[in-house]
Amino acid sequence: MSAPRRVAVVGAGGRMGTAACAAVEAAEDLELVARVHRGDSMDLAAGADVAVVLSVPDAAPAQVDWCVRHGVHAVVGTTGWTDERLDAVRGALGPEPATGVLVAPNFAVGAVLAMRFAAQAARFYESVEVVELHHPDKVDAPSGTAVRTARVVAQARRDAGLPASPDATTSALEGARGADVDGVRVHSVRLRGLVAHEEVLLGSPGEQLTIRHDSFDRESFMPGVLLAVRRVADHPGLLVGLEHLMDLDG
Repeated sequence: MSAPRRVAVVGAGGRMGTAACAAVEAAEDLELVARVHRGDSMDLAAGADVAVVLSVPDAAPAQVDWCVRHGVHAVVGTTGWTDERLDAVRGALGPEPATGVLVAPNFAVGAVLAMRFAAQAARFYESVEVVELHHPDKVDAPSGTAVRTARVVAQARRDAGLPASPDATTSALEGARGADVDGVRVHSVRLRGLVAHEEVLLGSPGEQLTIRHDSFDRESFMPGVLLAVRRVADHPGLLVGLEHLMDLDG
């Protein structure tokens, strides 16, 4: 039997980090070798094979850069990854061709499937909008999952040659129509009692299709985290989205 894969969890004191630590400890083929808390040195992760980065958007880029420079594969669930930040990761990976970094907007298998289904359905409908609903402690809006969903839906519509969704609005209060992500409207709800939820609403004359995913507990993200930890080393370079590890075209 091969030795367990050594895992460090960065952001170990947060809700997601706590759940990730427990999931890694429960997996027979993994070994939790470091819990990196806010303010700790990333040197605590030295010797890990994979770091699970679940910190905050302002800290994550430097933490991922540390991982790349030290040859530690990174599985990243922190949001806030702009195109510029992703380009910086690609640049850092240049001298480290054997290192893999996965940035996952969502680790829930159902959320990834919902994005996939929405992209498949988008070319058949005249209109599409996204609603994401989260707990009020979430610091970013829209969520990374909703932004990713809007982008894949928008790309599917462009590939199909569809025009923008119809919208006759000529006056509105600021924010009433949500954020514009590549031409797709995204609306954010923050409400106590929620965890992580998303709806993709697709409409044509006389018909509506709703694709909805609900995470009621952070435990729902752990199968995806463990999948990424086990497979990120097999995919050197930068991947964005857990779907790349799920063999969805198989």
